Amino acid sequence: MSLRERAERLRSVPLEEVLLLWGATRDRADKAKWRTPCGVISVTGAKFKNWNRAVGGGGAIDLAMHLGNLDFQGAIEWLSRNFPPSDLSEPSPAPRSPLTLPQRDARKLSALRKYLVHERRLPADLIETLIAYGTLYADTRANAVFLLLAKEGAPVGAEIRGTTSTPWRGMAPGSRKDEGYFSLAAPQTDAIILCESAIDAVSCLALHPRTLCVSTAGARPDPLWLPSLLQSDKPVYCGFDADPTGDAMARAMIAAYPRVHRLRPELKDWNDVLIHPRR
Repeated sequence: MSLRERAERLRSVPLEEVLLLWGATRDRADKAKWRTPCGVISVTGAKFKNWNRAVGGGGAIDLAMHLGNLDFQGAIEWLSRNFPPSDLSEPSPAPRSPLTLPQRDARKLSALRKYLVHERRLPADLIETLIAYGTLYADTRANAVFLLLAKEGAPVGAEIRGTTSTPWRGMAPGSRKDEGYFSLAAPQTDAIILCESAIDAVSCLALHPRTLCVSTAGARPDPLWLPSLLQSDKPVYCGFDADPTGDAMARAMIAAYPRVHRLRPELKDWNDVLIHPRR
């Protein structure tokens, strides 16, 4: 069985079973929350979030990497030992929720521009280009909505970022992150850089002209669209955050796709680098 086939099989391991093996205990008041040595983790289906570290992921491989500080190969080996093929039944395909994009509200564009240009220091020309193309818009709550597009250009999801003083981020209901992504590119590109978020992708392009910057909508080592992106003759870099999760996910991506190289931000992420340039 190939590494990819093993990974596909192991992703179906219930997250609750992985947590139990790592010694986690379920919260008595909230059955979706688990107390682990890494912090409080919430589980919703195949997705999890560590509230203490403000990071999350999807599937048993991501969770094993997070709990054990393992690389991708290490997580595969650990799961294979604890969940051999005979222990896993063929999972039934879960029904897909329809994509529900936030409603556009042009009246809130001024608030969106203020947040992205003045607070996050993103170049105004890049923001105006995205707005003109329709891949960035404001919703009725003045949230910034970055569209994920499939290869043919159809929207398959959206990253949503709050623009108020309270930090907030999320995905539009029904988003299909493995079918498309948010991206932007210079007129001429010499390299491809993968980032953890849409705001980081815009920041990265401002810092690295002549690139195509792509958001993976979270630190994920193997989105299904990545192999097709790797067919390009341009070098591909993993620009995930300079933190334990970003480093672990970058190692996992490089282990699965040796063509990918690491490009680590000098600060935590590309937006931090853009806001606080070295003199």
